[in-house]
Amino acid sequence: MKILVTGGTGFTGSHLVRRLLFRGHEVWALDNQKGVAYEELARMGAQISIGSIADEMLLTRLVPDCEVIYHLAAAFRKVNLPRSAYWETNVTAMRRLLEIARADCVRKIVYCSTQGVHGNVDNPPGDETTPIRPEDYYQRTKYEGEKVAHEFMQRGMDITVLRPTAIYGPGDPGRFLMLFRQVRRGFFPFFGSGRALYHPLYIDNFMDAFELAAEKPAACGQTYIIADRRYYTIREIVEKIGAIMGVNLKIRHFPFWPLLWVSACVEFLFKPLPMDPPLFRRRADWFRQNRAFKTDKAARELGYNPAIDLDTGLKRTFDWYQANGYLA
Repeated sequence: MKILVTGGTGFTGSHLVRRLLFRGHEVWALDNQKGVAYEELARMGAQISIGSIADEMLLTRLVPDCEVIYHLAAAFRKVNLPRSAYWETNVTAMRRLLEIARADCVRKIVYCSTQGVHGNVDNPPGDETTPIRPEDYYQRTKYEGEKVAHEFMQRGMDITVLRPTAIYGPGDPGRFLMLFRQVRRGFFPFFGSGRALYHPLYIDNFMDAFELAAEKPAACGQTYIIADRRYYTIREIVEKIGAIMGVNLKIRHFPFWPLLWVSACVEFLFKPLPMDPPLFRRRADWFRQNRAFKTDKAARELGYNPAIDLDTGLKRTFDWYQANGYLA
């Protein structure tokens, strides 16, 4: 069947496009930049359009005849991006996409939100009913996107919302690459106790959840936390990375609050500059926020059963980083 993946050349989107092509589907991908996977996906047969998710004319060309749309495109990680840009991409453009999809009778929409909408989990592990407390504008607009999805559910559309935890795997350009690079140096500074809880999600496990969400009738109108089987303290994760890399890792603990204060100052100083700051509060929060969840609902209703454990996922990720020169 014809499937559209928005954000299709990014880290998560490119893995999904590969999976769908492997299944034999006709896959169309939309992204605002080519990304490192562009050439590979094109060779595999993906039809790739480079443009904005906010471009209504482009959407009216891509959506017709699609049976499923996986909506992953989002404004993300840009600290100095204006709030208006976050809202336009994560809320307004999503509404426009759903309006076009409804007019064209698209059978299924799977929307990729984030566990970040819950903010810090006070009594871990959380689940889908944990209070919504986004702690930055990205997280807030992702939840506003969920509200838009629910509006269209009320109008009869089959939409499922997925809230993934910390996605990682081969090709990951974000948090886990930074962790591997810091561990490679042989020294890891922890700001705080190192006991904050972190819930990884290996990319292949997430791909399983995407497919289940599109296939299972029980998923209609539902929201699911998607995560690996276990969560860990951040120190445990760093130590596992050190063991996989064969690094004799030295760890030292420092107070957290000075880091948060410095992060806020760096954000302020970079505000007028056309670049993101090297340190900001959301990055610092990794040392203190609890992000741990149960996936009972996804297991019960979708049959979600994450097959790749952390040790295997970290080893595959390390091998990919090494093979592609990211740890040189």
